[in-house]
Amino acid sequence: MIEKLVLASNNAGKLKEFAALLAPLGIEVIPQGRLNVPECAEPHYTFLENALEKARHASHMTGLPALADDSGICVEALGGKPGVQSARFAGEPKSDERNNAKLVEKLQGKANRRAYYYCVLVLVRHADDPQPLVVDGAWYGEVVDTPSGNGGFGYDPHFWLPSHGCTVADLPAGVKNGISHRGQAMQALLAKLQAQLA
Repeated sequence: MIEKLVLASNNAGKLKEFAALLAPLGIEVIPQGRLNVPECAEPHYTFLENALEKARHASHMTGLPALADDSGICVEALGGKPGVQSARFAGEPKSDERNNAKLVEKLQGKANRRAYYYCVLVLVRHADDPQPLVVDGAWYGEVVDTPSGNGGFGYDPHFWLPSHGCTVADLPAGVKNGISHRGQAMQALLAKLQAQLA
């Protein structure tokens, strides 16, 4: 039974989201920074491999179960890019503004604007866990040139949801968290954890 786990991220927004979702199961979520865990390299070409690397790294450094996610935006007309490079699409230092500008520029003249946000969550019970819990979620939409909305982060102001008639950045946070790629993956993880507790 997991009572506490380390979140392999220093993202305050993710910590708040995961902590709220796992609290009903009695699981305390501790950010890796509080335990002096350095950020892990993400050298792989897939979301799954990067998430697994981050989870094992945090668990190895702390001796605790660890939860990691790797997520990004995949654009059809760009062959799935920026994909795992979403946070650093325009290079270092990371910048949402420059990433969005580069994405819009790359799509100039392209009719196909279909894209999806993708998230993989990996939970390891210990660093050498032979059977980590792995779940994922995808959220489909289109990339628009003109940003809209003040909520969210990353590519949200340019990610249009035809089903809602607005961008992700226009959605209230509670709505976004319930239907997003990360929200879908978290619900799948909660279902797996609850099944183990039953």
